[in-house]
Amino acid sequence: MVTATATSPSVGPLLRSWRQRRHLSQLDLAGIAGVTTRHLSFVETGRARPSREMVLHLAEVLDVPLRERNNLLVAAGFAPTFRQSDLADPSFDTVRTALDQILQGHEPYPAIVVDRQWQLVSANMAAMVLVEGADEQLLEPPVNVLRVSLHPKGLAPRVRNLDVWSDHVLGRLKRQALITGDDELAELEQELRDLVRDQGVDESRVLGETGGDVAIPLLLDSAKGPLALVTTIATFGTALDITLAELALEAFLPADQGTAELLHEYARDRAAEADRVG
Repeated sequence: MVTATATSPSVGPLLRSWRQRRHLSQLDLAGIAGVTTRHLSFVETGRARPSREMVLHLAEVLDVPLRERNNLLVAAGFAPTFRQSDLADPSFDTVRTALDQILQGHEPYPAIVVDRQWQLVSANMAAMVLVEGADEQLLEPPVNVLRVSLHPKGLAPRVRNLDVWSDHVLGRLKRQALITGDDELAELEQELRDLVRDQGVDESRVLGETGGDVAIPLLLDSAKGPLALVTTIATFGTALDITLAELALEAFLPADQGTAELLHEYARDRAAEADRVG
């Protein structure tokens, strides 16, 4: 539960911080939000107290995450609006069912669901190919998929383009931390950057060296041969629950025919093993 304290920042400076984070001037934000620059200035400096509706309107225009919108409301003296449910809550039954169907439907290609800190929520069976040979301690819950992907006891030794791939992952994480204002993500980014640096990765590598690729692939060695994967990330765009808004589904797709054939072969092996055990 979010509560205000004597040392909590007031809503004006918080709104100004989000405006600056979005690289907008007061004039820009006032024009987009349909308010006067004078009134916005008064709100940011504390000379005017915004209504609940105004706080939510400005937060929507600034694309403030739901978690932080609650903090803005509390700072303005209002009760939080957005709830944060547990994934085991019955209200998530439909969502869990839908995610399970998507994960299963993506077979034989890997797919995972993660939370805002990139901790694993769910995965399909095909995703097991991603963690072949990873240290068991890294796979103990809560599993942070980015840490596993760049750790020397995780995927890193199997990633053939670790310099380019790590630059992509760290760049994405840094942007996410900046956009959301999430200090925990910023700490994770620094931790992973140190991990990569300790492995001798050249951070000055130019991404243009990927040649004719249309996307940055994950080039991963597997027990059956080399894999080339590209990823897509999907989120719930109309979520009103913090937990749901922070879920993301990352789906891996084969970047070449050889990868597709190997992933189908993995699927046949899993099916044969299931028949044998059953």
